Amino acid sequence: MSAKAEHYDVIVKPVITEKATLTSNNNGVVFQVKNDATKPQIKEAVEALFGVKVKAVNTTITKGKVKRFRGQIGRRSDVKKAYVTLEEGNTIDVETGL
Repeated sequence: MSAKAEHYDVIVKPVITEKATLTSNNNGVVFQVKNDATKPQIKEAVEALFGVKVKAVNTTITKGKVKRFRGQIGRRSDVKKAYVTLEEGNTIDVETGL
């Protein structure tokens, strides 16, 4: 598969947190994706961009919080994360980038 422009639009950035690095022990990687991205689109994009085989894709949507900034009430945007499980023998090093 060759990487197309729409594959770069699906994946926003890798998520590097303590919980995300724990998933790497089980052949997993976590990405922030577009809110309207579907699981098949995410799977196709990861396989095309990184050249790996994807076993499963699980997604979560974290609702944005209401926060104050200089007395003004604002709202953070909603974030969709994809927990991608890779087939055995496949790895992605998220520190190197695309």
